Amino acid sequence: MSTTPTDRLRALLEPLAAEAGLDLEEVRVTQAGSRRQVQIDVDADGGVDLDAIAEFSRLVGQALDDSDVMGDAPYLLEVGSPGAERLLTQPRHWRRAEGRLVKAKLADGSEIVARVLSADEDGALVEVQPVKGRGKAKERRLEYTEVGKARVQVEFNRKDDEKLLDESEDLGPDDTDDASDH
Repeated sequence: MSTTPTDRLRALLEPLAAEAGLDLEEVRVTQAGSRRQVQIDVDADGGVDLDAIAEFSRLVGQALDDSDVMGDAPYLLEVGSPGAERLLTQPRHWRRAEGRLVKAKLADGSEIVARVLSADEDGALVEVQPVKGRGKAKERRLEYTEVGKARVQVEFNRKDDEKLLDESEDLGPDDTDDASDH
């Protein structure tokens, strides 16, 4: 049984990620000119901040230098987190997307846009948005086996955000935290 360089790299990095409290989401090795580019995406419940990414990047660089996984050829290392419109391929991705809008292409060929209300190991409770804003949103249990492909959607004008903005406008000058007062 042969393993690819990406498989060997993943085997080296999985324990490092787990020790750092991170999930190793994706490992890609591509050729970029005369160098190889190693791109690693990590995530965690509550997301990852730049400090966590920088520390994990340092650990990965050290582990790669100490191993022969990348051989002698030069490489460029990039460590980041999944993008805003990430694919939902694992139950943990659905759990982390609670409250977010997702677009799902179902195994039967249909497509829905829904807000994730809750998620477990087998599926998610979603609120299906009405088509073209007509009608009311409806709750539905969506089993992961029904989903062909699902992706988080970026929302710029979310109603909950508008409500928060309206409430903040009601604050008087004594209710705000102004840095110049400190």
